[in-house]
Amino acid sequence: MPRMIWQDDLNTGIKVIDNQHRRIVEMINHLHDAMEHRDRRDISDILDELVDYTLSHFTFEESLMEDAGYEFTRAHKRVHEVFVKRVSEYRLRFRAGEDIGNELLHTLSHWLFNHIRNDDKAIVDSVRRHLHAVGTEEQGTGWLARSLRRFFGAAH
Repeated sequence: MPRMIWQDDLNTGIKVIDNQHRRIVEMINHLHDAMEHRDRRDISDILDELVDYTLSHFTFEESLMEDAGYEFTRAHKRVHEVFVKRVSEYRLRFRAGEDIGNELLHTLSHWLFNHIRNDDKAIVDSVRRHLHAVGTEEQGTGWLARSLRRFFGAAH
């Protein structure tokens, strides 16, 4: 399976979300490299990091949706929950010694790009209106900057 390549149609126009999505793509590509080298320790470490970061991203994204009053927040959260469960099952299978490489990479790449293009693009208008109402992303002292520090430790 080839490495993932970021495409312009994946940009939501919300800088912080786009940067987080790009980071997830980078992690998936690191996982791809580790799987090619068959380094189980690296695979395990990257898989754990990918799951942890993705959970933080989902929590952040869900917080944005809730604060923006996005009407389909509950459904979007459910999509996230199903994905987390699926990836957790892959992680268990990997830890049990199963070769999940190609199947996992295929699932991650297809799910992520489809999710961004469909589910995440659907939240953009609501989130942008909310961000505009509470201040711009660049101010650094507003709601978004505080949320970034809370979920990720520092503004990205």
